[in-house]
Amino acid sequence: MARRTARLFLVTALTLTALFHGGCSQLFFYPDQVTYLTPDRLNLSYDDVTVSTADGERLHGWWLPAVGTSRGTVYFLHGNAQNISSHLLNVAWLPEAGYNLFLIDYRGYGQSTGAADLEGILRDAESGLRWLVADARARHKPVYLLGQSLGGAVAVALAGTWQQRGEQPAIDALVVDGTFAGFRAIAREKLAAFWLTWPLQAPLSWTIPDDYEGVDYIARVAPTPTLIIHSARDGIIPFHHGAQLYRAAASPKYFLRTDTPHGATFVIPAYREMVAEFLQTGELP
Repeated sequence: MARRTARLFLVTALTLTALFHGGCSQLFFYPDQVTYLTPDRLNLSYDDVTVSTADGERLHGWWLPAVGTSRGTVYFLHGNAQNISSHLLNVAWLPEAGYNLFLIDYRGYGQSTGAADLEGILRDAESGLRWLVADARARHKPVYLLGQSLGGAVAVALAGTWQQRGEQPAIDALVVDGTFAGFRAIAREKLAAFWLTWPLQAPLSWTIPDDYEGVDYIARVAPTPTLIIHSARDGIIPFHHGAQLYRAAASPKYFLRTDTPHGATFVIPAYREMVAEFLQTGELP
């Protein structure tokens, strides 16, 4: 018992040391370099893509063409763990539904260079979008932004900034799934959930910049149609985050309440069909 207690306090001390030295970024980023799945294993065509960032990183991505005539391109931003190869199954249905699919790994994830940090991945997301709209395969077709979990928070900041600057082409629709209302807010909640970090929730959460909070950015996305998806059973990002984002968003906005575990929305064919309809019409059926 004494040995287990000593081990617990050692792990806790190391965790707290890492948090104090690196801020709360460790709460957000859990990359790895394992290749879990490639599109060809799903009988999908794809090209490897390299996106260069302004600060010298090289991001790895995949371009998957639509099966048949393209209805547009979905730019997918994934969650905080692993890499695109582990998130592929969430969006592998899109090419067969008639959409080109473009997805990248943030810095430090998969085959991308660098180390993940908040400012860096926001820069990476914009770099990917700029690559996409310059690519001939995406021209003269709608461009949609889809983010899950952490990727949704990044997508909201990107879409809000893109719209506010009047960048062209405009994003035709934004979909966020299981996304938190703010980086600082979710950091504080996660620290408060563990008794050893509960007293530190305020000082540590203040190490997270609050310049890109979703509740502040999402209204700027209008008039781009916005769909917020959140599960009442989400055990990772509580439901109230999705509700907060919806309240803060400006019309046209839609909310889809689901009943799946975190990140499992598109396991359900009916939800896939509803999102595909939203991309086409800008409205929720």
